[in-house]
Amino acid sequence: MNKVTRLAILLLVGVAASIPQANASAQQSAYAGATITGTVYFVGGPRPGRSLPFRLIVDRITTPDEVNQLNAALQSGGQDELLRTLSRMKAGRIEIGSGVGVPANAILVTQEGEGRTKLTVLYQRNMRFAELRYGTRSTMYPFGYAEVFVGRGEDQGMLIPAARVRLRDGNTWEVEDFGVFPARLMGLRVRGGRNSVG
Repeated sequence: MNKVTRLAILLLVGVAASIPQANASAQQSAYAGATITGTVYFVGGPRPGRSLPFRLIVDRITTPDEVNQLNAALQSGGQDELLRTLSRMKAGRIEIGSGVGVPANAILVTQEGEGRTKLTVLYQRNMRFAELRYGTRSTMYPFGYAEVFVGRGEDQGMLIPAARVRLRDGNTWEVEDFGVFPARLMGLRVRGGRNSVG
């Protein structure tokens, strides 16, 4: 059975809208300009046990208005409309392995308790030629998705290299992994940022 992660996107919008402007600006500036590096460890799928370098370059944080746009797109046109809206955004870059990577279209920042931060990354993944030519089932999973936890405690996270997104109960995003288990992000380190995070 595919691993499913639920992301309450409307809750994130509500929280972002209720943060005083000064606090919101401080939170965004703390990670804008930061680079997060580490290792991706693939638990299952076609590359079980393989490790690759990971790098997330954060140019800026996705705004609450942009998150509203993404949510409205998913509600009105499903995954296809979400993909079209997401493709017009860019918040940074995500690199797995030695390649140049792809744009990190949306990067959301939320607090996970005192001194701990979660960065949620949603991006349009590159599809291989064979996937498109033969119309394989993986083409139904056009997104990449990552959760990065930094700050107090161990800096780690998870990565879904091929994901699909659906709406559940009107206010919850359901992120489904094409593989069996998400990959693990380990040994994360934060460098740079406007407030010298990490």
